[in-house]
Amino acid sequence: MFKTNVGGIDRVLRIVVGLALIGLTLGGVIGAWGWIGVVPLATGALSTCPLYSILGMSTCPTKKA
Repeated sequence: MFKTNVGGIDRVLRIVVGLALIGLTLGGVIGAWGWIGVVPLATGALSTCPLYSILGMSTCPTKKA
């Protein structure tokens, strides 16, 4: 459906940061703004970032022919 534009390390970092923010929110350590962690979690899980698409960026390795 969407073009994959989030590479391996970027993907792992997004998932870790997203889970950390959500976990801290659920634990009451940070406020409700921590739910913003859903965004990096979703973009990491789906391997696509709408902002990267708009900017024409990609962290995926290029395929060599």
